[in-house]
Parts: sequence; C-alpha cells; structure tokens
Amino acid sequence: MRKTRKTHLAFAVSVLIAAGLGGIAPAEAKDKKTVAYLAPSLDISYWQWVGYGVKKKAEELGMDYVEFTSENSPAKQMDNARTAVTKGVDAIVIGPVSSTSTPPLLAYLKSQKIPVAFAGIGPQPGQTDYTSSVTANNYETGKAQGAFVCSLAKERGGNKVGMLSLPQDRENAQKYLKGAEESFKSDGCELAQMLETRGLTVNEAVTQANDMLTAHPDIKAIYGMYDEAGTGAAKVLETRGLTGKVGVAVADGSPTTIGLLKAKAIQGIFFQEAVGQGIDGTQQVYNALTGAPVKKDLALVMPLVTAEKIDTPEAKAVIARVFPPAK
Repeated sequence: MRKTRKTHLAFAVSVLIAAGLGGIAPAEAKDKKTVAYLAPSLDISYWQWVGYGVKKKAEELGMDYVEFTSENSPAKQMDNARTAVTKGVDAIVIGPVSSTSTPPLLAYLKSQKIPVAFAGIGPQPGQTDYTSSVTANNYETGKAQGAFVCSLAKERGGNKVGMLSLPQDRENAQKYLKGAEESFKSDGCELAQMLETRGLTVNEAVTQANDMLTAHPDIKAIYGMYDEAGTGAAKVLETRGLTGKVGVAVADGSPTTIGLLKAKAIQGIFFQEAVGQGIDGTQQVYNALTGAPVKKDLALVMPLVTAEKIDTPEAKAVIARVFPPAK
C-alpha cells in the first residue's frame, strides 16, 4: 500500500509540474500560434480596421496577435518582417506599403517558411510565393464605379470626370484605373484629370479636388478611389456651392462617408470589406499552418450602396465587414 501511495503521489506531482501548477502545459503553450499583422500605416482608419479583423479572427482561432506599422517605408516593412520572425511568429497578414515593395519580403518569408496573406493590397504582379491574397475585386469595381461616375456626370449635363486616385504603384490602384478607363471610354466620358494621393488624408484630398476643379471647371463628377477622397471632394463642393451639381462616388466606406451619403453630399459608396479582409486573411494563414485547404486569391465583391439603400438589411450586413462596431 505504501508503494502504491508513493506512486500516486509521484504521478500527481508530475501532473502539477507538467501543468505549470494549474496553468497551461508547456506543450500547449508551444503549440499556440501567433499571427503578426504588418500595416503600411496605422494612422489610416482603413488599416486599423483590417487589423481589427485580424485580431478578431485570431482570438476566435485561439491565436496570439501582434501588430507592426511600417510607416509607409519599404525598409521599415522589411525590418518589421524580420523582427516578427525573430520573435517567433508563425504567420503574417500584411497590408503592404506598395505592391512593388513585396518581392524581397516574400523571398525572405519563404526562406523562413512563414505563411503570408495579403489584405487590401496584393503583391506585385508575377509574384507567386504567398499563401493568400485577400483584396477587393478591383478591376470589376473600377469598371462599375467608372460607369456610375460617368452616369452621374451625364445626369448633370456633361461628360468630363475627375479622379482622386490611390498611388499607382499599388496593384489595386492599377486595376481600379484600368476598369474605370474602360467604362469611361465605352460610356462616352472623358477623364479630365487624375491626381494621386501620397498621404491618404482628407486635407490632401481637399487640396487636390480644389486644384482639379479650378483647372477643369467643366468636371461634372468625381471618382474617389479611397474614402478620404470622397470626404475631401464633398467639402470642396460645399465650399464652392456645388453640392449635388457635381456628382461624387467613392470606394471603401466609413461612418463619415455614410453620413455624407445620407446627406446627399455624395451619391454612392462602393464598400470595401476592410474588417473582412483581415478576417479572411487570418483564416487562410491558419489553414496553411494546420494543413487545411487554402484559397490563394480571394477577390471580394464591392457592392454599390446609394442613399436609398443604406438602411437596408443587405447594406448593414456588408457594413459589418467594413469597419468595427461603434463602441
């Protein structure tokens, strides 16, 4: 009996040690995966929302979450990737600074056997060494938004349109532009001027919209390729007494542009699922880590929502994957 009690006691002690005196066993702690989110800039709401999606999905999957901001610097982006790998992350979800900055990053992560998913902005065309790319269907959205903007211009008695563009070193911006130009050509509209953002700020968009309308007062509609462009354009039109007289359509969507849509200061939003891209990108790298099937390229639909449809259940379901719920 004494031998049996000693055996039981030894077993109980070994269990407590293995469990960390009631905590997580070392094997379990080691098995818990970590996903890193690399944002081009966390000063931009869009990239905060992607990060929210990554963190939300990571929690659901039992993963730890860390984030880095690249401050719009390719060099900083590379440093962040190396730091993340050094810290022992298992997977990366990235919104890259630019598509052209991705080849060395992908080569490095491949050498480290780290699965990587792109969110919002994809890799440079021709790159294949990535796990998944979760972006909007930018080309088709560009066509649809181009057609809608052209119709806004014609409703207002002209065919000249202006564009406030994302940087054209991003593959998503290139696809938006290609689709839009095809629609302008087929629908009989002329792109009078395109100005590229560098900071994605409302103030920059205000300056550019003012410059555009001063140089081309016959512009009848503005194509905003990102959310702040729509806000900036609406501010300029209000100042100039042109609200409603010059149409505006914008991509992305936010509480601010939803308010402008309801106020008829802009006419349409092509919603991009920022939160959804973070969620889906995290799911894909988790699948890669666990041996589940992976979808290499996910092109999410960007539905057009007008003021008349903004309060419908369908629109609300889309908006839930665009930005986090209000606190």
